[in-house]
Amino acid sequence: MKTLIEIKQLKKVYDSGEVQVEALRGIDLTIPQGDFVAIMGASGSGKSTLMNILGCLDTPTSGDYILDGVEVKKMNRNELAEFRNQKLGFVFQSFNLLTRTSVLDNVMLPLLYNKGIPESERVERCHKAIEMLGLTSRIKHYSNQLSGGQQQRVAIARSLVGNPLVILADEPTGNLDTATSNEVMKIFQDLNAKGITIVLVTHEPDIAAFAKRKVVFKDGHIISDEITTQN
Repeated sequence: MKTLIEIKQLKKVYDSGEVQVEALRGIDLTIPQGDFVAIMGASGSGKSTLMNILGCLDTPTSGDYILDGVEVKKMNRNELAEFRNQKLGFVFQSFNLLTRTSVLDNVMLPLLYNKGIPESERVERCHKAIEMLGLTSRIKHYSNQLSGGQQQRVAIARSLVGNPLVILADEPTGNLDTATSNEVMKIFQDLNAKGITIVLVTHEPDIAAFAKRKVVFKDGHIISDEITTQN
């Protein structure tokens, strides 16, 4: 199976004046294409730092991050932005939708930065993603007219329109009730079954159980990496 993400001896040190904080202490991690990984750990364990580096939103102090065969640190800012837009989709705990904006326009947002896609294809991709997430009847609704679960479905649809290799989901069920959380996680399982690689951060064991694999962080180290029994 093709290796999609490879992390080698990754370190991240934050310098806050007199104190240096080692958020990541030389971790190694390999994620093959098609994997579904839940990253767990207490606050301050390093999991969010890793997600920011995986999302090309932050850079490591040392070590290597190779995504789809490309060494990320060798790219400049513009190359990195384009690479991120092509390879990655993002889903956040707080949905990060524009409130008085339609479902269609929210889903369209990532494609506005990709000038290589004709407008007709952009619209087609958006409609396809919205249909896949069961939101066609809501396509003209503003996001603030939707329930929390529907808003997260919009966020997932938005993460899909760029045809990403990886979806990075940061506490995607943190603002949802249990039943809605389970619905959202089943959507992620369905997307993973279609071949999309998913990496999510969660502090909830019942949510992590939906993944194929659970990686646990503590004090900047990976302390366990195990296959899960999926729900």
